[in-house]
Amino acid sequence: MSAQASAPTEAPPVASLEAQETGPAPAKENQVEMGAEETGAPASPHQKSWLVRHVSLLLRRDRQAQKAGELFSGLLALNVVFLGGAFICSMIFNNVAVTLGDVWILLAVLKALCILWLLYYATGTTRRSHAVLFRDPHAGPIWVRGSLVLFGSCTVCLNVFRVGYNVSHIQCKSQLELIFPAIEIVFIGVQTWVLWKHCKDCVQVQTNFTRCGLMLTLATNLLLWVLAITNDSMHSEIEAELSALMGKLSGNETNTCLCLNATVCKVFQKGYLMLYPFSTEYCLICCAVLFVMWKNVGRRLAPHTGAHPGTLPFCLHGAIFGPLLGLLVLVAGVCIFVLFQIEASGPTIAHQYFTLYYAFYAAVLPAMSLACLAGTAIHGLEERELDTLKNPTRSLDVVLLMGAALGQIGIAYFSIVAIVATHPHKQLNRLILAYSLLHILQHIAQNLFIIEGLHRRPLWEAAPEGLAGKQEAGPPRRGSLLELGQDLRRASRAYIHSYSHLNHKRRALKEISLFLILCNITLWMMPAFGIHPEFENGLEKDFYGYRTWFTIVNFGLPLGVFYRMHSVGGLLEVYLGV
Repeated sequence: MSAQASAPTEAPPVASLEAQETGPAPAKENQVEMGAEETGAPASPHQKSWLVRHVSLLLRRDRQAQKAGELFSGLLALNVVFLGGAFICSMIFNNVAVTLGDVWILLAVLKALCILWLLYYATGTTRRSHAVLFRDPHAGPIWVRGSLVLFGSCTVCLNVFRVGYNVSHIQCKSQLELIFPAIEIVFIGVQTWVLWKHCKDCVQVQTNFTRCGLMLTLATNLLLWVLAITNDSMHSEIEAELSALMGKLSGNETNTCLCLNATVCKVFQKGYLMLYPFSTEYCLICCAVLFVMWKNVGRRLAPHTGAHPGTLPFCLHGAIFGPLLGLLVLVAGVCIFVLFQIEASGPTIAHQYFTLYYAFYAAVLPAMSLACLAGTAIHGLEERELDTLKNPTRSLDVVLLMGAALGQIGIAYFSIVAIVATHPHKQLNRLILAYSLLHILQHIAQNLFIIEGLHRRPLWEAAPEGLAGKQEAGPPRRGSLLELGQDLRRASRAYIHSYSHLNHKRRALKEISLFLILCNITLWMMPAFGIHPEFENGLEKDFYGYRTWFTIVNFGLPLGVFYRMHSVGGLLEVYLGV
C-alpha cells in the first residue's frame, strides 16, 4: 500500500517518457497520458492536471512548430521548382525570349546559394556538439553513399568532357557555356561531401532554417534533373556537326561550327553521350538522401535505437543455385553488352544485334518474374511478424521503388502503342512487344516481393517469447540493469543459434534474393553504360518524333536505371533479414 501511495509523486516515469522519444510528438503525448494512468493509485487532481497539462502544452507547441517548419520549407521548394519549371518550359516552347543561357543563370544562382548553405551546415554541425544528438541508423546505407560517390564522380567527368568540347569549339561558344560546367563541378563536389558525411544526422538546432536549406537543395537537384531530361541541345549539336562533316566530305559546305581537332572532339562526344545518364541518376539519388535528412530534422531517437542493430554479416549460407544462375545471366549480359558496344561504334547497328538484345531480355525477365512470385508466396507462408514500427527510411524506399518503376513501365507502354499502331507482325517488333510486356510484369512482381520482405521483422531483431514476457512484466529495478543486459545477450545468442541452420523456406528466399540481385546488377549495367536500343532502333523515334521520344526516354531511362540500383539495395536487405 505504501508503494502504491508513493507512486504518483515520483517524477522518474515522466522523465523516462521524455528520454524515450522515438518519433512524432502525438505518440509522446499519448505516452504521457498513459503513464499518468499506469502509476498506480489515483493522485491529487491538482498535481495530476498541472503535470499533464504542462507537458501536453509543451509537446503540442513543439509539434505545431515542427509542422509549420515542414509546411514553409515545402512551399519554398514548390515555388522554386515552379519558377525553374516555368523557365525550362519557356525555353522549350519559346527559345527566343527565354534561352538556355537564361536557365543556366537561374540554376547557377541556385547552386551558389546551395553551396553556401551546405558549407554553413557542415561547419555549424561540426562546431556545435549539441547540434546532432541522434543519428538515424537506417538512413544512408553504404550502397546509397557508394552510389552517390560513383554517380557524382561520373557527373564531374561529364562536365569535364563538356568543358573540353566547348573549348574545342571556342570560336563559336560563349563564356557562359564554360562557366556553367565549372560551377556545377564545384556544386557536385561540395554536395557529395556533405551528404556522405551528414546523411544520418537528426539535427536539433535551427530546425526551420535547416529544413529550408535542405528543400532548396532538393529543388535545385530536381530542376537539374528536369533540365537534363528535356534539354537535347548537346545531342542536336553533335548530330548537326556529324551531318555537316559528312556534307563537307561530299562537297556541300555548311556554316555549322566545326571542331578544331576532330579526334579530340570525337573523344569528348563519346564520353559525354556515355556519361549523360549518370547525371540524372546523381540528381535522383541526391533528392532521395535530402528528403530523408529533411524528415529527420528535429527527430529524437530512444537510446536503444541510437546505434545500429547488429546485423548479420553477408554470407551465402549454402545457397548454390541462385548465385550460379545469377552469374550465368551476368556473364551472358556482359557478352551482349560488349557485342552491342562494338557494333554501336560503327555508323549503323545491324538488325541481328537488336534481335539478340531483346531475346536476352525475353529470356531473363520471365525467370525473374517467376522467382519474385515464388518468393512472395513463401513470404506469405512464413511465421515472421510484420515490422509495424514507423521508419521514414523504409517508407521512402517503398515510395522510390514504386515511383522509379514508372519510368520503364512508361517507356514500355509507349512502345506497345507504337508497335501495335505500325507493324506488329515483324519479328523484331514482336520481340520488342514481348520485351515491353515482360518489363511491366517483372516490375510489378519484383515490387511485391521486395516490399513484402522489407516489412518483415529480421530474425535477429525478433525477441524470444520469454524475454518479451520479462519486458512486459514491468520496468526493472536499477540494481538489476547489469543482470538484464546479461540476460539479453544470452537470449539473443540462443535465439540466433537456434536459427543458424536454414530451413527450406529461408534457403529458398536466400536463393531467390541472390538470383535477383545478380540479375538486377546485369540489367542496371547494360543501360547505365551506354546501351539504349529504345532510342537507337528507330521505331518509336519515327512514330513519336525525335523531340518527343527524346524526352520520354530521358525521363524513363534514368528512372529505370535508378530502379535497378535501388532494387539491389532492397534485395540485399531482404537477403540479410531472412
